[in-house]
Amino acid sequence: MSLDNRPTYTGGCQCGAVRFRVEGALGDASICHCRMCQKAFGSFYAPLVSVRGAKLDWTRGEPKYFRSSNHVDRGFCADCGTPLTFTAPDGVGLAIGAFDNPAEIVPLIQWGTEAKLPYVDTIPQLPGEETMADMSSAPYLADLVSYQHPDHDTEQWPPKERS
Repeated sequence: MSLDNRPTYTGGCQCGAVRFRVEGALGDASICHCRMCQKAFGSFYAPLVSVRGAKLDWTRGEPKYFRSSNHVDRGFCADCGTPLTFTAPDGVGLAIGAFDNPAEIVPLIQWGTEAKLPYVDTIPQLPGEETMADMSSAPYLADLVSYQHPDHDTEQWPPKERS
């Protein structure tokens, strides 16, 4: 919470070049299955939450933008490519996965279902394994060192020893 008791959220891209802070209540969280969102996220769908009515500040760097249609700009990190924003005439949506605590932002509706991939609803039925369970076919995991920005604000990034 901020000093005036408004909720505060932070997040950013994978490499840490772009970080944001949102003060105030988040709006509707949703998933969009439209083909444009699939391509923008390189994924099955785009999970987004509205920050309309809240205060959004870029605390490190700023997104680069791609105009994906006559009404929408999509912001992303120019260094690592992380999708960050969906900006339309009615406001800005942020990528839920870019938040430091994405589990606290629960989508309430799905949009663009005409382009929903036919297997998306059956994904929860697939067998599931933890990352390290794949050591036999991916032995590099044993000494993997992540260079991804941690899920919290940092004074400096990357760390001096990696710069």
